[in-house]
Amino acid sequence: MSGGVAVVTGAGSGIGKAVALALLAAGWRVVLAGRRAEPLAAAVAEAGVAADRALAVPADVSDPRSVDALFERTVAAFGRVDLLFNNAGISAGGPIEDIAYDDWSKVVAINLTGSFLCAQAAFRRMKAQSPRGGRIVNNGSISAHAPRPNSAPYTATKHAITGLTKSLSLEGRKYGIACGQIDIGNAATEMAARMAKGVPQANGQIAVEPLMDVAHVANAVVHMAGLPLDTNVQFMTIMARDMPFVGRG
Repeated sequence: MSGGVAVVTGAGSGIGKAVALALLAAGWRVVLAGRRAEPLAAAVAEAGVAADRALAVPADVSDPRSVDALFERTVAAFGRVDLLFNNAGISAGGPIEDIAYDDWSKVVAINLTGSFLCAQAAFRRMKAQSPRGGRIVNNGSISAHAPRPNSAPYTATKHAITGLTKSLSLEGRKYGIACGQIDIGNAATEMAARMAKGVPQANGQIAVEPLMDVAHVANAVVHMAGLPLDTNVQFMTIMARDMPFVGRG
């Protein structure tokens, strides 16, 4: 699939940026989507010689019109959609009794509804294009399996992503559309920097957690993306080896 067209959401920083740059380095044409134009432009500039194969598109994944415009610009620029990396996400937490409705709604809108809207838009184009088909990779997170303390909104949406992944995988079969999920634990990004300072554990203690280089995540997504469409990594877990996931709680 090298040389195909990829859409990466949440591409202005962290995992999304790392994946977008890795795809560009592997020969893909990449549309970098995110809420803020400046980080997207900086990521494209960082791509160097590959920047001529990159397009930055500010987009709000929770807004159906913005998502439609994102995919219309992708097809207008590059002709098709071969890969969607559904990565955009936010977090909000605290004791369940204290979580504000607006905070819950924002997390659901970005993490779950946004993933659905982008997958739907990609699915429609992958189904109709020639050659038909494509691949969707959802960022599920370790929290798709086990929660951290005080993380109900984030954990609920990530569990729901697993259901979305399975549904897309099933419905995509007859159209040559593959869908898989990558569940990431403690990649060294701005969002995860707090792990190195100590975070709450299930037993109430505060503990420093190990981190892994985000490049390993990017390489894993590039591997998933590069498989032929008759082959799928349904679920991949990639994590810092010693983080408290196996045995969490």
